[in-house]
Amino acid sequence: MNKLLSVAAAALVAAPAFAVDVGVSIGIGDPNFYGHIVIGDAPPPVVVYREPVVIVRSQVVMEPIYLRVRAGHAQNWSQHCGAYNACGRPVYFVQDQYYNDVYAPHYHKHHGKGHGKGNKGNKGNH
Repeated sequence: MNKLLSVAAAALVAAPAFAVDVGVSIGIGDPNFYGHIVIGDAPPPVVVYREPVVIVRSQVVMEPIYLRVRAGHAQNWSQHCGAYNACGRPVYFVQDQYYNDVYAPHYHKHHGKGHGKGNKGNKGNH
């Protein structure tokens, strides 16, 4: 048992040494950005479903979040929510057309192009 724990601990310590940082940064407005968007003062979002989707109910009441997800992820949300760190959250899925035609231009107008949530290797932003 102690040998197994030692091997597991050694693997955890060594894991960061094998990590590869590809230096990819995807910002808001980029068509390849998938993940959490903050609506703020942008026009109201157009969502896929009227009600938020929640996979794991919690005793803690959480505010819904808005996500742009890859095609097919909303329909199979229980399989994909972990990649977006959103399994326990109520989620509204934002339609691609709203994101591309309304949200991203509004964001760039108010925050400048090239700013935003650069995400290196974040699984939710493929």
